[in-house]
Amino acid sequence: MRIGIDVGGTNTDAALMDGRSVVAEIKTPTTEDVTGGIVTALTSLLQTSGAVVGEIDGVMIGTTHFTNAVVEARRLMPTAVVRLGLPATAALPPLTAWPESLKGALGEHVYMCHGGHEFDGRVISPLDEGELHRAAADIAGKGVRTIAISSVFSPVTAEFEQRAAEIFAAEVPHAAISLSHEIGRMGLLERENATIMNACLRGLAAGIVSAFREALASLDIAAPVYISQNDGTLMSAEYTERYPVSTFASGPTNSMRGAAFLSGVENCAVVDVGGTTSDIGMLQHGFPRDASVAVEIGGVRTNFRMPDVLSIGIGGGSIVRDDDGLTIGPDSVGYRITDEALVFGGSTLTATDLAVAGGLADIGDAAGVAHIDRATIDRGLELITDRIAETVDRMRISAERIKVIAVGGGSILLPSELPGVGDIIKPDHFAVANAIGAAIAQVGAEVDRIFAMEGRSREDVLDEAKQEAFDRAVDAGAKRDSIGIIDVEEVPLAYLPSNAVRVRVKAVGDLDME
Repeated sequence: MRIGIDVGGTNTDAALMDGRSVVAEIKTPTTEDVTGGIVTALTSLLQTSGAVVGEIDGVMIGTTHFTNAVVEARRLMPTAVVRLGLPATAALPPLTAWPESLKGALGEHVYMCHGGHEFDGRVISPLDEGELHRAAADIAGKGVRTIAISSVFSPVTAEFEQRAAEIFAAEVPHAAISLSHEIGRMGLLERENATIMNACLRGLAAGIVSAFREALASLDIAAPVYISQNDGTLMSAEYTERYPVSTFASGPTNSMRGAAFLSGVENCAVVDVGGTTSDIGMLQHGFPRDASVAVEIGGVRTNFRMPDVLSIGIGGGSIVRDDDGLTIGPDSVGYRITDEALVFGGSTLTATDLAVAGGLADIGDAAGVAHIDRATIDRGLELITDRIAETVDRMRISAERIKVIAVGGGSILLPSELPGVGDIIKPDHFAVANAIGAAIAQVGAEVDRIFAMEGRSREDVLDEAKQEAFDRAVDAGAKRDSIGIIDVEEVPLAYLPSNAVRVRVKAVGDLDME
């Protein structure tokens, strides 16, 4: 049996799975420290199901810890940022356009060094190892314990990053080192930003993983813990400590994977309506469609793998105002909905109150919303439906009607059809689809690199990329004999010499529980 947990802004959801069957589910308010909510959810789930802890094979957690840390600029480690690119790239140094709060939290320990490659693998300037030794001595003297290393076009050739890592590992013992070719895609600044973000979270990752393990131990659960990635797959706790940035946006992807599992539909739109926001994305072959452009996180542009998701400020706890004109959200009562919504005896009109008053849901005490004007109810529900339909329409790539899977506790706000888009399917257990998505997830890894084809065959290049993706999946915790390649994207780059080609490969496999 597996337990899936997903931490949202309003609720922490948990589900116990026995194979492909849902044994029990629970929804509890998210606590300020997040981990406390996880313990509460686990405790309630075990009491409800009567499960024997010794029968639990694994606990899968989707968490907002790391995203919150970046957005709030809290609990981040001072980070040394090393760029290999001189004499080029000096015009835009590292941390360019970062918010001052984040730059201050990281300490602005920036080191511009010689090195880097051109797009075809030619060296910009030789690696100056003496320069790196001096930088390492300065970093050690400052007591900085995490280092982000980026080199120009390192996805083409990573040798300079790897050599620099060897030097820093020797000179700054116990430092956590993040390399950009392992984290981001093409584009120096965005890839470097993603690497810096990963590096500053390494200390928090170690603490969070330890806290998760202690939480499980406090309930006598000896099963291993896995963390949700932002592509709908899992990674081991050890892998999370190395690549915490991979957890960003794991909540929406868990919901999308859960929607595919519960509905049996692998190509569709998914609308995940929570207490504060609605996340809309597209499923392709049962996995979330990736964003093809740079993604901004905490005011910083990054280009590592992220799901293509649009979020709008409408959820079950969204506050409804009918003053100069009806408005719904983006502010929400959040996890206080059971105290503040009218149907729960509170004094705040929320979107959930409209759903109950409109007959879409039977929650709380309907007498609490009996006084609401019918015109307000109809206009409010119509506004919610129109905004969701418009967002789904922006996400689809054709004018054809599509299936829409609605999940999340707030999906009670939606009717049976979105005008101009398609029918809405609400599968069983839709309220905890995110936790189910975490519980049933597999392990995945991705490679996104540029290869020079000169002197090489297409088959050799693809085989190398597939093998690298396979190896990364094993490192992330996948069972070797279960790994399959689910996506291969090959884009010839005609404007580059050497018949360059960009290859993206994604590998997915079952958890190695042994």
